[in-house]
Amino acid sequence: MRDSFPDLLHTDKNKSRQSIKQSNNSSNKLCTFTTQFILMIIPTLASCVAAGKKPTHLFWVGCAGSFDQRAQRVSSAFAHILTRVGIDFAILGQEELCTGDPVRRAGNEFLFQLMAYQNIQTLNNYGIEKIVTTCPHCFNVLKNEYPALGGNYDVIHHTTFLQELIEQGKIQFTDSNEWKGKSIAYHDSCYLGRANDIYEAPRKVLESLDMELREMKRCKSKGLCCGAGGAQMFKEEEKGDKRINTERADEAIETKASMVASACPFCNTMMTDGIKNRNEEIKMDVLDIAEIVAQAIK
Repeated sequence: MRDSFPDLLHTDKNKSRQSIKQSNNSSNKLCTFTTQFILMIIPTLASCVAAGKKPTHLFWVGCAGSFDQRAQRVSSAFAHILTRVGIDFAILGQEELCTGDPVRRAGNEFLFQLMAYQNIQTLNNYGIEKIVTTCPHCFNVLKNEYPALGGNYDVIHHTTFLQELIEQGKIQFTDSNEWKGKSIAYHDSCYLGRANDIYEAPRKVLESLDMELREMKRCKSKGLCCGAGGAQMFKEEEKGDKRINTERADEAIETKASMVASACPFCNTMMTDGIKNRNEEIKMDVLDIAEIVAQAIK
């Protein structure tokens, strides 16, 4: 079992502090989430059922979004956006398990199916219909691989969801939008792009912020992997002349953009490490699209 949000979350951005508290070991408690933006009470599905309510969306936080300190900030930003625009959502809390994506990519099909069936049983018991997630790996498995095991849901990635909210006028940006005119390079996640043909949604979100999008020489369907795919995130790379994330970071640096946008926690980690390896982290920041939107939303 797991907590879908950490007990304590820090961000070094502007020395701000974020904290999330979930009561002990009970999955039917509320999750209290405090940021520099707003105080949010995020319910678990169990607490909603106990109160006779059914949220319209389940926010699937994912392993990275739950436990990785950098990805926790993305979860925080996205939860802030959902709360700000009035989306009725909940999380699974300790009932959320890993989707099993890494173990299937690593070749352990037996363990994948055990994990998947347990998640599917939980989701079906709650009658879940709509799922939104900030992780393309979770998105791909839930959308494309769970149906074969009995898990059929309307799954949407957060960049597509953000684009829809912007087009519907539910997300509006402040007049003092700090991103306006800033140059940005967007890195295509493999599971978002080539696996699910989602290229335009994240770009449209950035364009709606009046940012100057600078494409890397390999982008969209010809984009280069960050180096984390196929469970490579969790093992040492094979011998070679150059790390993949360094190669990809070099392409981002070549654009001379002031920052890189990603839409995947693994890509975020790999791009950040690659840029640090080139000692360019002062000149080029790496942010998830949810973080960019959260800082500009009215």
